[in-house]
Amino acid sequence: MNSDDIRTQQLVLRPGDAGYDEELAGFQTGFAQRPDVIFAATSADDVEAAVAYAAGAGLPVGVQATGHGLPADSEGGVLISTRRMDEVAVDAAARTVRVSAGTRWRQVVEAAAPHGLAPLNGSAPGVGAVSYTLGGGLGILAREFGYAADHVRSVDVVTADARHRTVSADAEPELFRGLLGGGANLGVVTGLEIALVPVARLYGGSLAHDGAKAGAGAVLRAYTDWARTVPHTLTSSLSALAYPDIPALPPHLRGRYVISVRVAFTGSADEGERLVAPLRAALGPALSDSLREMPYAESHTIHSDPDFPHAYYGDSVLLREQAVEGVSELLALCGPDAASMHVVQVNHLGGALSRPAANSVPYREAGWLVRILSPLDGTDREAVRAHHARAFRQVEEQRMGRSLNFAFGGGDRTEGLYDAQTRKRLADVKAAYDPANLFRRNYNVR
Repeated sequence: MNSDDIRTQQLVLRPGDAGYDEELAGFQTGFAQRPDVIFAATSADDVEAAVAYAAGAGLPVGVQATGHGLPADSEGGVLISTRRMDEVAVDAAARTVRVSAGTRWRQVVEAAAPHGLAPLNGSAPGVGAVSYTLGGGLGILAREFGYAADHVRSVDVVTADARHRTVSADAEPELFRGLLGGGANLGVVTGLEIALVPVARLYGGSLAHDGAKAGAGAVLRAYTDWARTVPHTLTSSLSALAYPDIPALPPHLRGRYVISVRVAFTGSADEGERLVAPLRAALGPALSDSLREMPYAESHTIHSDPDFPHAYYGDSVLLREQAVEGVSELLALCGPDAASMHVVQVNHLGGALSRPAANSVPYREAGWLVRILSPLDGTDREAVRAHHARAFRQVEEQRMGRSLNFAFGGGDRTEGLYDAQTRKRLADVKAAYDPANLFRRNYNVR
């Protein structure tokens, strides 16, 4: 089969074709994708045909769905675009949802909310549900319910032999385990069945403080000391960002170094106020305080992540429990005195995240996740990468590894994404299901 044969079945694009560049456009604009051929799939049959073509031609396969990530460099290969596959079907009685490869979290939240249910989505509603979950899925309720991957019931996937399979903990369990946490390395996932949780509302929001006045280290210590005292039903994170002094920003943010604590708690608003009171007292007057009771459908307002495409480079480290002093130094290096803008986020882990599960999400004993995300517009990528390396050296002694969900480097670094045992297990699954390495984003598992 050649790609011209498939043109009668699905949209196939090559460089120079009308619509080629538009098909590649996504949220991440800092890394260019230039595949030899794009297959714009609308069904699992389309994906099977595209994989069969790639295998027959000996070409590597990448997948681009929706959301914030990109596959590894696809030049010289095949890219399967799954953004048109965006079906959502909620089974309220079973408390499950079936999502297709291109579905975004906002669609799932909206479909589940009328039933008093919620998915374990992340902070940004535009993120792709499938890609996020295959990377593990660290959501806003993670300490109470664990990773999104822990709640997957079954996976529909097209493997390197162009065969469509439905796998689960009972059917081809090693492939099931490898896909959840292993990302897009073992096949093209066309759909997931995921359990929902009975959450209709929550207490949450953000406390924003002037980091220059309060001191970034002091805010960080107050936050981490407080976070260690709260129950697992409260998930939180801290972010730090030096905002530019531009008219487009609200006055309370313009030109300020803002450190914010974000909270999501499934208990009552009264109990939430009681739990947050010591943090409020420790931090003093806030620039803004949006903590309130809200329907789960408004949970994206806790973080208010930007929803417009832009260029960025990002990375992360998973840390052992005692790492506060090193993170203080990291904050200082990425704060107002840095040569370029950096967003730092510190996620409190533990709780249900530490429970073992039948998947490949590693480093469950980690206490904290630290992320740095840096805009690339007008900034040299190599300079940003070097700055990240310098910042992460401040926490080297407590470093356990990196998070696949937050490795926003265009596939340029794979070390540290898995511990040795998980890497060996993934290598065995890779050898069994993709011996020719058709899906080449292999994260050092070969």
